Amino acid sequence: MAKKNDSGFQSSAGLMRYFDSENEKGLKISPRAVIGLAVGLVVIVLLANTLFPL
Repeated sequence: MAKKNDSGFQSSAGLMRYFDSENEKGLKISPRAVIGLAVGLVVIVLLANTLFPL
């Protein structure tokens, strides 16, 4: 019979502690800015592909 592995909470405790602590020194970017940059990059790539086809 296999042993029951009860180390789930103990092994995830470090990750929970890591994600609970917020770093105030990091760069803060709003979600709208990330989506805007992604859409802008797609538009630039599509325009470049249209204007300069290979």
